Amino acid sequence: MTPELSRPILTCDEAKAFEAALLRDEDAEWDAMQRAGRAMAQALLDDAREAGGLPDDARLLVLVGKGHNGGDALLAAAFILDEFPLSFADIVMVFGTEPLRPLARRALDVVRRTAAARTRETDVATVKRELATYTVCLDGVFGFPFRPPMDDDTAALLAWVNSHPRIRLRAAVDLPSGLGQEGNARAVFRADFTYCTGIVKSPVVAPANAAFVGRARFLDLGFFTAAACGPGALARQETEGAPCPHSAPSSSSRVLLPSLLRPLGVLRPPQSDKRTYGHLLVVGGSRNYPGAVLMTVQAALRSGVGLLTACVPQSLVPEYAAKFPEAMWAGFPEGGHGGLAPAAVEVIRERSARATALVLGPGLGAAPETLAAAEGICRITAYSLPLLLDADALRPEIVRAAAGKRLLATPHAGEWERVRAVWPGDAVLIAKGPPTRVAAGGTDYFSFFGGPVLARGGSGDLLAGLIGGLLAQAPDDLLLAAAQGVVWHGLAADLLARDRGQVAVQTTQLLDYLQPALLHAAHAPP
Repeated sequence: MTPELSRPILTCDEAKAFEAALLRDEDAEWDAMQRAGRAMAQALLDDAREAGGLPDDARLLVLVGKGHNGGDALLAAAFILDEFPLSFADIVMVFGTEPLRPLARRALDVVRRTAAARTRETDVATVKRELATYTVCLDGVFGFPFRPPMDDDTAALLAWVNSHPRIRLRAAVDLPSGLGQEGNARAVFRADFTYCTGIVKSPVVAPANAAFVGRARFLDLGFFTAAACGPGALARQETEGAPCPHSAPSSSSRVLLPSLLRPLGVLRPPQSDKRTYGHLLVVGGSRNYPGAVLMTVQAALRSGVGLLTACVPQSLVPEYAAKFPEAMWAGFPEGGHGGLAPAAVEVIRERSARATALVLGPGLGAAPETLAAAEGICRITAYSLPLLLDADALRPEIVRAAAGKRLLATPHAGEWERVRAVWPGDAVLIAKGPPTRVAAGGTDYFSFFGGPVLARGGSGDLLAGLIGGLLAQAPDDLLLAAAQGVVWHGLAADLLARDRGQVAVQTTQLLDYLQPALLHAAHAPP
């Protein structure tokens, strides 16, 4: 997978140095601030659709500090006010207007000029006393240069905002204000969404900060593109020895981009046939868990794979074949618990000879004879056949049996605890989120797509089928298949939630948003 399909996640100090090299004058900074405000406003409007969208008369609470985060928040508010002519904003200058940095003041002038009649510059005491209902609270108090401790008045304000009973959506610019504050978690802004403007900073993906960050979104402002260097940066490199900003610090953490999916949406060669696009073998299912493998097969059928063979318990084949005749259904001998029997190993060995990738685990169950047969399957499949372990196949003994194979796994947190001690260092791990993390070759790749709509049974089964189908089509690039799978799965989930909400949906409805997700990715920034 090429670096252009992801962006580095930097420490706050690295990000500060990188931006200083890139944004060398006020005009460049102002341009970046405008792009950040516009991108944040659009992303917020999209995300708000998961809860019905913003009403025409939306009321905003904008918390503005001294610096660029406050400017970003003000410009985002200006764009929202422009989009919704009946909306109104309360703007709280947390430290007053006197200490505003020049660009934050410039952003305030934009709001005053474009929406003066629908804004009120007020103070903390007033908003606390009124306890008004707010559609959105925008947090632009502190940016990543924040150094604790926080003053008592600001800490009290953030604690009050966190506990406010009538704020519908809380959004942080870049980082939640107060992140890094020790000993007073109440004084850290608790965001529903954190919009990372231009660069994702490492505190965003730290597990300890998850409750404050909420759902992270990366707003790619083009900081890492070659064009961002420009001739001026190249000249400085020659005369001053200053590095081109495009040469970001090396990082062991990266954020995945929707552009990963573009190759999946292009025209296929006219002379291609079903053999061109791989042959996936899925092994799973049991009488106790008949649905999981069926969802894996459905997702694999939508992945673009050319051929799909599903090995399931013999008793399930007639029903499944009638429902999804596009797959080739093969019955394996059933044990006493309705899962894999020892005799199934030879059946699957024969089927695997024609496959280009294998998914093992959805709905297998945990009967001892089933797990023993799964071990046998791992031992007899060829090294050249990539193997994805999912669900019930994520057991230490099965992972050990797969040692030396080209291996991937899709564990949730509990499954990962079971196998982490024996997990091979050269394998690809897809640790399901939030956020989902793909770990390979010493680098962690984070997907910020998806959300609570995926918090329902069967979401992981769909992900396994999607990655398996992509893996069968490109068996030589395990990381690419994993990264494309998690982005595709998450982006489809976002579109599903924005269209139908987070609650009254079924897991398999996500399948209908896979093609719209490809179209969405085709129009994403490069």
